[in-house]
Amino acid sequence: MKTFNYILLAILAIAILIFTDSCNIKAKSKKQSDDLPNIILFNVDDMGWVDTELYGSTFYQTPNIKRLAAMGMTFTRGYAGAANCAPSRACLMSGQNTPRHGIYTVANSDRGKSPNRKLIPIPNTTVLADDVITIAEMLAREGYRSGSFGKWHLGDDPRSQGFDVNVGGDKRGNPGKKGHFAPYNLKDPKLQDAPEGENLTDRLTKEALSFMKSTKDQPFFTYMTYYAVHTPLQSTPELIKKYESLGNEYQKNATYAGMVETVDNSIGRIVNFLEETAQLENTLIIFTSDNGGLRSISSQHPLRAGKGSYYEGGIRVPFVVTWKNKIAADSKSDHIVSHMDIYPTIKNIIDSNHSNSVLDGISLLPVLQNSKDHSALPNRDLFFHFPIYLQAYRPETDDGRDPLFRTRPGSVIITGDWKLHEYFEDGALELYNLETDIGERENLKDIMPVKAKELKERLDKWREETNAPIPTEANIEYDPAYQ
Repeated sequence: MKTFNYILLAILAIAILIFTDSCNIKAKSKKQSDDLPNIILFNVDDMGWVDTELYGSTFYQTPNIKRLAAMGMTFTRGYAGAANCAPSRACLMSGQNTPRHGIYTVANSDRGKSPNRKLIPIPNTTVLADDVITIAEMLAREGYRSGSFGKWHLGDDPRSQGFDVNVGGDKRGNPGKKGHFAPYNLKDPKLQDAPEGENLTDRLTKEALSFMKSTKDQPFFTYMTYYAVHTPLQSTPELIKKYESLGNEYQKNATYAGMVETVDNSIGRIVNFLEETAQLENTLIIFTSDNGGLRSISSQHPLRAGKGSYYEGGIRVPFVVTWKNKIAADSKSDHIVSHMDIYPTIKNIIDSNHSNSVLDGISLLPVLQNSKDHSALPNRDLFFHFPIYLQAYRPETDDGRDPLFRTRPGSVIITGDWKLHEYFEDGALELYNLETDIGERENLKDIMPVKAKELKERLDKWREETNAPIPTEANIEYDPAYQ
């Protein structure tokens, strides 16, 4: 009997300790949450580097994006993690480069016609693995409530990857044939009550505002991942008419311009909400796009090519970070930054110890805190790896290496003003100086062989360190005469 009583007392003591520890953890989380900022991440779909007023456009009207920039820092050399949707989003959410998560493209990796492919590409992964700790999962550990509004494209439901709320997100990469206006093609029951003609961007913003209003006593993470400005191109007659008489040699698609303005208006609504609820000073806002613009819709001039290509037009994206009174207003930085830097930056700000053990980006906090310090960030290389094929979209406008593919298997390294492309099919190299040749037109490989060799060796070393797979198996169906 005494033994039983001792066991009972021991169990009771352990239960009290567990309960006390739980209370302490909750109290600690609550105390910490008072100092943690809200976080809003705008990740617009397919908006190119030149598709806002920030980088010189006089056609697209984006006063609210300009307003964000006026409150914070604009990066002139911001890069996506990859040149199209799914791999870019995987890099952003994981803080890891493509060889680590294995998502290189959308769907299959053997895109295009087989007789045109010299190699068997590396198989593609389409779902972000459960053992990857996403930004949302890291934030949940620190007491955040997270909501994803719009395109997910990394699995069936972002709620399996740390989000508490999901509106409109699943495996799909676009909203369907008539998806930007109700009745929507999206199967989310929360969107089935939409009045006919309602705009999806507006609705996602409405849902996000409701989420932020309902989040009490804890910080929120709002992932605004609009399906716009991805195809199908759809806008209102009023906005299309507004832009029909405008435009220039490179930018003239009135429907696309209307979609850009709709996104911009939604950003304005969210910033207004933060101001009206006195939350702007305690909210970190990041604005970017998942990849470059689709060149046949919106030329990325002076950049070469567009979405799907690893020339600058496919990977350079708008990149703005705002935090009122924490980041200098209307500041600019020419540091090379990447989507993979967003994860470690947030981790640094919230002082979290719960993240992926390997992160391929760096925290941008030093330069965000001191925009005038040009040495705030270390000199580092950016790497892109794409052991796959992506067929041409419109050969006459893609402005790619050849008319058959936007991407052939290869890798890229950017270091300072230098950029090297390597192609696995034929071992070809292209070397560009982005300071003097942002359009990547003059290949300096033969003029500066020492520089090309140096970058090639650094690229080789990185691939070895990350176990980046390189396709080597010949495609028996390859026919060099086939067109």
